[in-house]
Amino acid sequence: MTAPDKAVGVVLVSHSRDVAESVARLAAGLAGGGATAPVAAAGGTEDGGFGTSAERISAAAAEVDRGSGVAVLVDLGSAVLTVKALLAEGDELPDGTRLVDAPFLEGAVAAVVSASAGADLDAVVASAAEAYTYHKE
Repeated sequence: MTAPDKAVGVVLVSHSRDVAESVARLAAGLAGGGATAPVAAAGGTEDGGFGTSAERISAAAAEVDRGSGVAVLVDLGSAVLTVKALLAEGDELPDGTRLVDAPFLEGAVAAVVSASAGADLDAVVASAAEAYTYHKE
């Protein structure tokens, strides 16, 4: 477990600014009372259009970085490519940044809840990925 001021950060990358911001609000709200892990939305392009922006993703990751790692969840394929390119650059994202293979909404909630509870980066990533197993029937 990590100290609250050293919580794992979570970045939500969507092609839509509205979607990323809404999912971030929902995840933080569902994390319950008390201190919530840092979460940032990196949605859309700089001009407000649909798409992904390497600059917005880098800025969001820097914003939530507390030194315990950053979990990045994405909505669609080209967002994956953008994050992978940033990770390959080596200096565009904070050390300990990981791209998480998880469903966007359910994974985001699981990541923020577990990070807010003090889980380390491996546990946050595992919690988000486990959201693939949620059944709705």
